[in-house]
Amino acid sequence: MNLTDWLARDAVKVARDLIGARLLVDGVGGTIVETEAYDPADPASHSFSGPRPRNAAMFGPVGRAYVYRIYGAHWCFNIVCDRARPGSAVLIRALQPTDGEDVMAGRRGTADPRNLCSGPGKLCQALAIDKALDHAPLDAPPFVLEPGPPPAGLAIGPRIGITKGAETPWRFGVAGSPFLSRPFRT
Repeated sequence: MNLTDWLARDAVKVARDLIGARLLVDGVGGTIVETEAYDPADPASHSFSGPRPRNAAMFGPVGRAYVYRIYGAHWCFNIVCDRARPGSAVLIRALQPTDGEDVMAGRRGTADPRNLCSGPGKLCQALAIDKALDHAPLDAPPFVLEPGPPPAGLAIGPRIGITKGAETPWRFGVAGSPFLSRPFRT
């Protein structure tokens, strides 16, 4: 199955299956350790109110980047998915750095690997993801996205940093990973 077909599935399944995948931008990145799923019926999703200029990538082709700014300060990177439900995407919340750690450290101003990509804004800063990559195809440079083996332990819980739909258990991560944006409640 090619990458676009793999991403064309339901956002919750894609969010789970992205845990353990490899994500690189211009050779810098690592293993995805935390994601959140969003679909157009979800009041927390940017697509809930329908297409707008800001969220246009969510309604475009599957396998594209949706990049937006939050709090006027931080970029967030999402993967557009689910061909059957346009407006679906998966937020990449955290990576375990494996490639280009020195480059990430320079961009982030810290050498602590646990603090390089442990949150959506940190991840985008470390990988130099910004609005210029909105709508970019994930199966072409500068991106490399490769499915990986599932983690030994998968943590599932409510999403964080939102008010609407906050209890929906669509946050996924590597159980016990020191690279998560925030530990999962037990």
